[in-house]
Amino acid sequence: MPGTNPRELGLLADCESCFGLCCVALPFSASADFAVDKKAGEPCRNLGDDFRCSIHAQLRERGFPGCTVYDCFGAGQKVSQVTFQGTSWRQAPGTAGQMYAVFPVVRQLHELLWYLAEALTLEAAGPLHAELRDALDATERLSRESVDGLKKLDVPAYRAEVNVLLLRTSELVRAGRKGKERRGADLIGAKLAGADLRAANLRGAYLIGADLRGADLREADLIGADLRGADLAGADLSGAIFLTQPQLNAATGDAATRLPAALTRPAHWPATRYERPSRSTGSGPRRDPGSTRGTGSGRGSGRRRRG
Repeated sequence: MPGTNPRELGLLADCESCFGLCCVALPFSASADFAVDKKAGEPCRNLGDDFRCSIHAQLRERGFPGCTVYDCFGAGQKVSQVTFQGTSWRQAPGTAGQMYAVFPVVRQLHELLWYLAEALTLEAAGPLHAELRDALDATERLSRESVDGLKKLDVPAYRAEVNVLLLRTSELVRAGRKGKERRGADLIGAKLAGADLRAANLRGAYLIGADLRGADLREADLIGADLRGADLAGADLSGAIFLTQPQLNAATGDAATRLPAALTRPAHWPATRYERPSRSTGSGPRRDPGSTRGTGSGRGSGRRRRG
C-alpha cells in the first residue's frame, strides 16, 4: 500500500531517470514562454545526448521560461523506467510514438495522486479517508498499466470520478468558514491585495496577473486555478489545499510568501519581502524597490478548467 509522501509515491520529478520526455513529447509555440516553435514528438534543440537540457541553468534568460514552469509530477521517470523498463526512444525508435502517447496520461494520473495524497493528510477529511485511500491505490495501479491499458483509459471520465471525492474533501476542509464562492471566476488582473480569501472556493478560477499581495489564502481550494503571472508577494498560502508546484512556478512571490510544507519556493522568485502599507498614510500595497513581477505559463498552457 503506497503512503502519502510525494517522494515515496514518485511524484517529484527525477530528470536523471527520465528520457527527456517533456522535451520531446510535448509541443510548444514561439511566445513569451518559448523562444521557438516545436512540434509534438520533435526533440527540443536544447536536449542533449544524455537526455539533459543543455541550457537548464539559463532557461529564463534564453527565452524558455515555460520550461521552468512545467512539472510532470514524476510521470517522466515512471514511463521511462516502469512502463518501458528503462529502454529509451533512442534505443528503440519504434516505441517512441507509444511513449509520447502515454506520457501525458501518466502525468494526469500522477497529478491526481498528488491531490489524493494531500487529501489523506487533511484531518478534516477523516470521514473520507477510506474512500480516498481506495482511490489513491486504484490510481497508482492505473499508472502502472501496460501501454495498451494506458492508451485505452478514459482520462477525463476518470478525473471526473476522482474529482467527486476531492470536492467533498474541499467542502469538509472549508466547512465552518464562510469562504467566498469564486469557482471558475474570471479574476484576470483582479486587484486583490490584502483580500480575505480564507477558505474561498477558487477551483478553476482565472487569476492570471492578479494582484494577491498580502492576501489570506489559508484553506482556500486552488485546484486548477490559473495563477500565471499572479503576484503572491506576502500572501499566506499555508494550509491552502490542492495547490501544486506548477501553479507556484507560474506565479511570482517573495521571501514573505507563506507556502504549504510540501511545496518549494521557486528559484526565480525575488528575495525581497512584501511591505504592508502604512495605515497612517493610506498608501497601497507595495514591493521593495527593484523587485519584479514574474510571468510564465506551462507547456501548451492555455485557459482550462479543472475541478
